[in-house]
Amino acid sequence: MYKLKVISSTVRPGRKGPLVAAWILEVARQHGSFEVELLDLGQLDLPMMNEPNHPAMRKYEHEHTKKWSATIDEADAFIFVTAEYNFNYPAPLRNALEYLVQEWHFKAAGIVSYGGVSAGTRAANSLKGDLATLKMVPLTEAVNFPFFINNINEQGEFVANETSVKAAKTMLDGIARWTKGLQGIRENQ
Repeated sequence: MYKLKVISSTVRPGRKGPLVAAWILEVARQHGSFEVELLDLGQLDLPMMNEPNHPAMRKYEHEHTKKWSATIDEADAFIFVTAEYNFNYPAPLRNALEYLVQEWHFKAAGIVSYGGVSAGTRAANSLKGDLATLKMVPLTEAVNFPFFINNINEQGEFVANETSVKAAKTMLDGIARWTKGLQGIRENQ
């Protein structure tokens, strides 16, 4: 089984991102191709980048960076769950990405975005470009939730419709396929 890390990007009080992340986490577990782990940036609480050396050197001085490096390094693939703030993805996700360089290389990445009318697609498009610069493979297949607040039921659970579930399965199929293909590249680094 591949190690898939689901990264929830929001950190502010009252955030709804963990609900969306819990939903895709369960869909990924049911897929059967992955050992899945949730990485909630709101709980990890990475400080703004505070390493004195460039991340490409991998000379980390802080324990939080060493732990983040090990967590990302062991992953085979990712799903980024992102809100859209001011037409972009949240700053804590950008910070978490920039802590590292080589640990991200040659890994597939799916994106689940959510927001208002745009469904977080502007954030997802911006994120795709940044992931590509880290030598990741951001998939075309994605899951986008417009007016996502309508997907939260009275019990506070995130509920997706059949179309979104199918989109998630298609994305997970793609992640599994790309991960298999990228294994050889990572082994030859």
